[in-house]
Amino acid sequence: MEGAFLNHGATVDKGENARLSSFIGAIAIADMVKTTLGPKGMDKILQKVSEGDQSVTVTNDGATILRSVMLDNAAAKVLVDIARVQDDEVGDGTTSVAVFCGELLREAEKLVNERIHPQTIAAGWRVARNLAKKALEDSAVDNSQNDDLFRADLVRIATTTLSSKLLTHEKTYFATLAVDAVMRLKGSNNLDHIQILKKAGGQLKDSYLEDGFLMDKQIGVGQPKRVENAKILIANTSMDTDKIKIYGSRVKVDSMNKVAEIEEAEKDKMRQKCQKIIAHGANVFINRQLIYNLPESIFAENGIMAIEHADFDGVERLAAVTGGEVTSTFEHPELVTLGECDVVEEIMIGEDKVIRLGGCKSGAACTIVLRGASSHLLDEAERSLHDALCILQATVKDPRRIYGGGCTEVLMALAIDREVENTPGKQAIAMSAFAKALRQMPSIIADNGGYDSAELVTQLRAKHAAGGNTWGLDMYEGKIADMIDLGVMESFKSKYQVLMSASEAAEMILRVDDIIKCAPRQRDEGY
Repeated sequence: MEGAFLNHGATVDKGENARLSSFIGAIAIADMVKTTLGPKGMDKILQKVSEGDQSVTVTNDGATILRSVMLDNAAAKVLVDIARVQDDEVGDGTTSVAVFCGELLREAEKLVNERIHPQTIAAGWRVARNLAKKALEDSAVDNSQNDDLFRADLVRIATTTLSSKLLTHEKTYFATLAVDAVMRLKGSNNLDHIQILKKAGGQLKDSYLEDGFLMDKQIGVGQPKRVENAKILIANTSMDTDKIKIYGSRVKVDSMNKVAEIEEAEKDKMRQKCQKIIAHGANVFINRQLIYNLPESIFAENGIMAIEHADFDGVERLAAVTGGEVTSTFEHPELVTLGECDVVEEIMIGEDKVIRLGGCKSGAACTIVLRGASSHLLDEAERSLHDALCILQATVKDPRRIYGGGCTEVLMALAIDREVENTPGKQAIAMSAFAKALRQMPSIIADNGGYDSAELVTQLRAKHAAGGNTWGLDMYEGKIADMIDLGVMESFKSKYQVLMSASEAAEMILRVDDIIKCAPRQRDEGY
C-alpha cells in the first residue's frame, strides 16, 4: 500500500519482519561483545582494511569494539549508542550494557512468539526495572564519611574494573596508581589534570605516577635546560619569519639587493614580535605552532626556554594546570595571565628526553607514565587505565558502592521473582523474563571462564534465597564465594546506568513495528 505514495527507492518493513530485523541486529551485536565480558573475557582484533590504513587494535573494551564496527541495522546502532553513552557517563560497563540489552531482547523475542503484545512486555519490564532499581539502591553502601574506608573502597573498585582488562596481572599496582591520581584532584573531577604518557620499552610494572606535568617535546637549541620559579607564557601564534601571506600576492624586484631588503624587513618584524613576547617577563615560552631559527636564537640570547609544537590538547591542559592563559597577541602584557610552576626541566624516560613541569599552580596535576613492550600493548593499557580513572571519578561524585561478581544481578532478579508471585496477568511473565535476563549476566561471565554456568548460577540463586546476599562468583577458583572476603566491588553509578540504559533501549527497540528506509533525493542533471 505504501508503495503507491513513497518515492522510488524507499522501502518499508512492517510488523513481524521489522521486529525480527530489530531483534536479530541487536542480539547479533550483543553476541559479538559477549565473549569479552568478565575477568576471563577474550580479546578482539580490530583491523582496518583501507589502502592507506592497515592498523591493528587488540582490545576487549566494549565501547572501542562497537565504535569500530560499521553497521547497517538500526537496532544495532541503538546498542552502539548506549555503549558510547555508558563510556562517556561512567567509563566502565560498556560491554555489560550492550549484552544486557541483547539478553532482554532475546527474552522479548520468545514472549512475542508466544503472542504476548509488546506493550504488555514493556509494562512488565517497567515494573521489574523499578523493583531492580530499589533492590540495587538498598544494597549500596556509602563509606565517604570515613577517608580510610573510602580509599580502600576506591582501590577495590579500580581493581575489579582492571580485572577484566589487559592490566589484570598488575591490577593492584595500577589500581593504587589510579586512586592516587584521582585523589590528587581533591574532588574537582577534571580528568584533564591527569595526563597519560605512553613510552615503549620496559615492562608494565615500570609504569609510575609522576608528580607534575610531562611534555614529550624538545627544548630549543642553546636555551636553558632547567628553569626554576618558572613564569610560563602559553601561546598559539605563528613564529616563522613573517611572509607576505596575502593569497595571490606577488612582489616584483629588479635586483637581489631589494630581495635582501624584503627579507630583512621580515626579520625586523619577527624581532619586534619577539621583543613584545620578552616584555611579558616570562622565562618559559610554550607555543602551539613551530618556532623557527631566528626567534629561537633571539629567545636563547635572552635566556628564555622556548618549547615549540605543543599540540592543542597539550596547550589547553597546560593552561589549566599552570593557571595561565593561551595568548595569540602580545600588545598588552598587563592583560595576560602567565602560568606558574616551581621548575621546568628536561628528564630522561628510558632513552627519550621529555620536559617536566614540577610544582604546578594546580597541585592536582600529575602524569601517569605507561611503559610496555609494544604500541598495541600501550594503547590497550591506556584504554584500561582510562576506564579505571573514569569509574573512580564517577565514584567520587556518587560514593555508593555495591558488590560485583554477579552478586547484584542475582539480588535484583530475586527481588523481581518475589514480586512476580503477587502479580496477576501477563505482566508477571514479562517480569520473569526481565529477571531471567539479569541472571544471564553471571551465567555469561561463568561461561567465558570455561566453568559450568548452570551449576554456579543455580548455587548462587539458592545462596541468595537463603539470605547470602553478598555472595557472587569467584572466577579464579570456579565456585561461589562471599564478595566481602574477595573484595570484589563495583561502582553503584555504573551498575545503575547499565540497568536503566539497557532496559530503556530494549523497550524502545521492542516497540518498533515499522522500519522505513528512504533513498536520498536525487539531484537534477546539470548540478
